[in-house]
Amino acid sequence: MATAAAALTARARRHIQHVFFSADAVRPDRAVAFEPQNGFERRQFEELRSGGAIHESQPGRYWLDLPAFDRLTQQRFGRLRIALALVALIALAVGLLGINGAFP
Repeated sequence: MATAAAALTARARRHIQHVFFSADAVRPDRAVAFEPQNGFERRQFEELRSGGAIHESQPGRYWLDLPAFDRLTQQRFGRLRIALALVALIALAVGLLGINGAFP
């Protein structure tokens, strides 16, 4: 179930990116109307807004701040790298300690 939610979240984020990039809405004067279509899009849209990557230039019209978007993306991948490193360390420790068959 978590995998499906992660896939839907990623899809929502890609859709939002596509809307803004395809309209070249990367400046206030190029703002576009955007209404999230579902809860996943709404959460991703609000995360991007609260992170400073999406701004409202007029009521209901938004634009994507590319430097802020890049920073948010780098932060997200930084957290992913840390999580993967922790998983690798745990797997290594399990292998070195020889407890791979200790769990049912």
